[in-house]
Parts: sequence; C-alpha cells; structure tokens
Amino acid sequence: MLSGRRLDLLDPSPFDIEIGDIAHGLARVARWNGQTIGEHAFSVAQHSCVVEEIAVHMKPDLDPKWRLAALLHDASEYVIGDMISPFKAALGVSYKAFEARLEDAIHVRFGLPPKSPVAIKTLIKKADRACAFFEATQLAGFGRAESLKIFGAPPAGYDLTIDPLPAPIAQARYLERFRVLGEAVGIMPAPDAWHTE
Repeated sequence: MLSGRRLDLLDPSPFDIEIGDIAHGLARVARWNGQTIGEHAFSVAQHSCVVEEIAVHMKPDLDPKWRLAALLHDASEYVIGDMISPFKAALGVSYKAFEARLEDAIHVRFGLPPKSPVAIKTLIKKADRACAFFEATQLAGFGRAESLKIFGAPPAGYDLTIDPLPAPIAQARYLERFRVLGEAVGIMPAPDAWHTE
C-alpha cells in the first residue's frame, strides 16, 4: 500500500489497514467498471459517501457507528476492486469468504463489530441499491423502468443528481466523512492518513 503497509490478502490484519490507503484506492476504483458517461468515473469513494447519506435519509436516527459502517460498506474494494454482483456469484464461495475476511478486518480496525447486525446490513444494502438506481439512470445508460425493475425505487423524498468527481476530490471528501464519523464514534486514524495526493 502507499502508506508502506503490507497487507496479507489471505489473512488480513486490522493493524495493516489504513484509512488513507482505503480512501486513495476507492477514489480510483470506478463503479460500473468505468462504463459511464462523463469526464470522470463515478468512484467507489463517492458512491460510499452517497450510500451513507441515503442510509441516514432512510433512518435519520442512525447511530454514528452504523453510519461509519455504511461509509465503509465497500471498503474492501480498495484491494479487490469493484466487481459486479453476477461476477462475484460466478466466482463462488471462496471469493465471498475472502471478501468477508477483509471486511471483518476493516471493521475491527475502525472499532466496529466484525459483522453488522442484520437490520443494519439490510439498511445499507437498500441504500446501496438506491444509489445504484441513480447511477444506472444517470450514468450507465439504463432507462428508468429497467432500473426500477433491477434496483427497486429509491426511498421516498430522496433525490440525487450525480456529478462524478475527480479522484483527488472524491478521496478528500471520503476522508472528511470518515473524520467526522470517526470523531463521533471516538476513533481517529494516524495523522499521516490524511495525505490526499
């Protein structure tokens, strides 16, 4: 990793995970494998910030630690990239187990339970699908009817106009969201994690 950390992919340790590495990687991983319109790809970092926002729209009293879980819901992709769900399914259980081990280590690193409660996982998944609805219709060439069929309707009262950000700006926004939520939860990373270049 750019931080100098060496992460064992088969047995990831929470001690080798840095938020600066996560933010840097996610800001450079494109949703939809980059098959979107516009000058910039819609990054996983920007997507993650939106998912946290949607989760709070759906549950305004959401505890900060679960808001942090929403922000980190795709954090493993800083190492493994963003794969579409059908491809993940085709790879089978070993891929899912690998992804789960990495997600558990990320959660532990930032003071969250390794596994989120089912209700929280369900909420985050709904917020993730709502964000995907907007991405599909605004960036990936899907019609509204097709997006509704695949992703379902976004939550009532929530609307989004997506403007994909350059990687350094997406990275800085992700880190800022993490800082705010980290302070609310009572965890803070090392100062060098805030390097955004």
